[in-house]
Amino acid sequence: MGASDPVVERETQKKEEEGGGGGGGGGEEEEEEEVRDVEKGEVVVEEKVVDSNSNVNINDEQRGFNASMMQTLNPTNPLRIVINGGRRVTAPRIATPPPSQPSRQAPRIATPPPSQPSRPRSISTSPPAPTPTPQQASRTALNSKKYTNKISLFLFVLHMILAIGLVGFLVFKGIQGLILASESIKRKEKRVLKYLLPQVEAASLLSISLSFSWQKAVRVWPKFMVHFILWSSFFLSLSAGILLICFQKPATDGVGVCFIAFAIGNGLYACWVSQRIGFCCKVLIISLQPVSKFSDLNQPTYWMLGTGFLWMSFWILAVIGALNFYFPPLIIIALVLSLAWTTEVMRNVVNLTVCRVISLYYILGMQSSTQFCFQRALTQNLGSACLGSLFVPTIEALRIVARGLNLLEGEDEFMFSCAHCCLRIMESIFRCGNGWAYVQIAAYGKGFVQASQDTWALFERQEMEPIVDSDITSSICFLTGVCSGCICVIVTAAWTAKVHQPFTATISLLTFIIGYLMTRIAMALPQACVSCYYVCYAQNPDNRLFDSTIKDRLSLMKAGRDVVVPTPRVPHRFRET
Repeated sequence: MGASDPVVERETQKKEEEGGGGGGGGGEEEEEEEVRDVEKGEVVVEEKVVDSNSNVNINDEQRGFNASMMQTLNPTNPLRIVINGGRRVTAPRIATPPPSQPSRQAPRIATPPPSQPSRPRSISTSPPAPTPTPQQASRTALNSKKYTNKISLFLFVLHMILAIGLVGFLVFKGIQGLILASESIKRKEKRVLKYLLPQVEAASLLSISLSFSWQKAVRVWPKFMVHFILWSSFFLSLSAGILLICFQKPATDGVGVCFIAFAIGNGLYACWVSQRIGFCCKVLIISLQPVSKFSDLNQPTYWMLGTGFLWMSFWILAVIGALNFYFPPLIIIALVLSLAWTTEVMRNVVNLTVCRVISLYYILGMQSSTQFCFQRALTQNLGSACLGSLFVPTIEALRIVARGLNLLEGEDEFMFSCAHCCLRIMESIFRCGNGWAYVQIAAYGKGFVQASQDTWALFERQEMEPIVDSDITSSICFLTGVCSGCICVIVTAAWTAKVHQPFTATISLLTFIIGYLMTRIAMALPQACVSCYYVCYAQNPDNRLFDSTIKDRLSLMKAGRDVVVPTPRVPHRFRET
């Protein structure tokens, strides 16, 4: 049957199915009426019907109506139709029979009277655009495909092209010096290769082993390791400084004094944050729990450490080649800065990968692919990693300096009037660029500045600024790198002093930088887990995956029973009057 063919069915007034109490089997008059197939389109009735009130013949065009209009009626409202004598009755809803069971009879449908002509309604065939639900909008944001911070990505790629070209050129100059240079230059380069390269390569391998050892120990014994790292960094830096001073050389004495000064500051810091250690350990234990659900979460760390080792091997050859080129000190400083930015980007790639995996676990309760998150961090979010690697360490260092100036505030307002100003400026800058931003960069694909501002706004909305501002997880990861660097210094300094003492200070600085940078790459995992715990809690505190740790801490702080240790001030009784 076509979609526009008329349908005519003959209906008998007496059905054989109603036979039990009904009449006999005589044939009565059958009236013929044309009805429409509602499911298949519009059908016009051709039979003329005489209205009893007006006795006027009605044209079939006036009685025609659009069946598609009936399809658009609300099924909760019954259809009102007119049959024969103009009496208004209510027609039941027409149920569409399934294809396997076709209906045996169609309901009688009369056309409306002339006084109420039916008006066909224009219906759009295209379905309305669905309104996205908040969950769908959230999933769309989580699957953002845009590249973030493209300018910083371009600058980093340009820097890497120049760095690779410079390293290749300096390696070529080093090889040329060994082959074509004079005998004095050849002897000098051979001595450098013999007494400097083995120590640096050994320090690289040692730092990789130490980095995995530190990370594993923090994941297994977090409470013990927080105390151990705080105080071992103090003793190791002090030991390295004393060892270098014992060589009684001007260069080693200067480096040793720097290590001892850092050890003193480290010891004071460990005493100052002693009241924060308990809460830090509790958060670290809870935030590391999801790591066991992802067996391959450390694969990005393996790749970055392997890449870092290969790059440092060529880098040290470039340093050796720079000794035979113009302005060796400036070139070596440029190589050190390039190495620092490159390894910091590697660390933040691991940071973004772990943040993506853990944040999706907290937000959606899903276990995402670590490999896919790693690829996303290396492509779409790499620009944010480059920008953050360049500015976050600088901002945090200047913030520490501003807090140190604030400690010197006294009664002399003229001399120390800039203390509050510097601190306020650094706090404002910190809102636009902080390490907490990597969670929203990884999860929602935001730019670095926008993610920093949005993350800090979440903390302010939940009144969590004192808690996150007093968190010492980043300090623990930093001191872990210091511990590895000091161990490398102690080993290589003792080795070099035995074979060729003039290189002791240079090798000590190089191996400390290598040990620190390689360990920071591995320690990005626990730091990212803690960041995800804080940021995802601020975004949805009612998530069933979170316990009452932060909520109880906030309640105690508001009640005045547990306060965050403030920045210390000089007591009034010790100030000059």
